[in-house]
Amino acid sequence: MKNFFVLFVAFLAAGQLAAQDSQKAKALLDEVYEKVKGYENIKVEFKYELHNTEADIHQETRGDVTLMGDKYLFNYLGSLQLYDGKKVYTVVPDNEEVTIEDKSQDENTITPSDMLTFYRKGHTYDWDILQNVQGRKIQYVKLTPIDSNSEIANILLGIDIETKHIYKLIETGKNGTKTTITVNSFKTNQPLSQTLFTFNEGKYKEQGYYIIRN
Repeated sequence: MKNFFVLFVAFLAAGQLAAQDSQKAKALLDEVYEKVKGYENIKVEFKYELHNTEADIHQETRGDVTLMGDKYLFNYLGSLQLYDGKKVYTVVPDNEEVTIEDKSQDENTITPSDMLTFYRKGHTYDWDILQNVQGRKIQYVKLTPIDSNSEIANILLGIDIETKHIYKLIETGKNGTKTTITVNSFKTNQPLSQTLFTFNEGKYKEQGYYIIRN
C-alpha cells in the first residue's frame, strides 16, 4: 500500500509538471504569434531538407517567401507561387505553364501565408530541448497533431528565445520521412514594390506560357 501511494503521488506530480510544460510551450508560441502579427511584411530565406532512409530519398534545396497579411510570393524548387488575396498563381518555367486557381479551403492545407502561424490550432504542445546555435539560444517546442489520422507524427519547432522568431521546423512523418526547414534569413518591414503581389498575365502570354484555369 505504501509503494502504491508513492507511485500515485509520483504520477500526479508528473502529470502536473507535464501540464506546466504544456502551458509554458503554448505561452512561448503565443509570443511568437504576436511578434509575427506585428510586422507589416516578412521575407524569409530558408533551406529545405527531406530525408527518408528506408526509401533512400534525400533532397535539399533553398527557397524564399515574402509575406504581407494573407498575400505571399513563394519561390521554391524552381517554381513561383503568388497569392494576391483572391487567386493563387503557380508559375512553372520548366513546363512554361501558369496555373490559376482559388485558394484551397481545406483546413488541413498549410499555405505559405500560414507557415509562421500554423501551430495555433490542431496540436498539443510539449516543452522540449534547448540548443545553443552559434551563440543563439533555440528553444524547441514539440507539436503533436490532435487528429489521430494525421500523417504527421510530430513537429519540433525551434524558436530563437531572444527574437521570438522561428529558426527551425523539423517534421517527422508516420512513414519515417523527416522534413527540416531552417531559416537562414528573417527580414521584416521591408520596402516592397506596389506590384509585388500583382500577377501580370500578359507578360507570361507574350513569353508563350500556357495558362491553365482551375
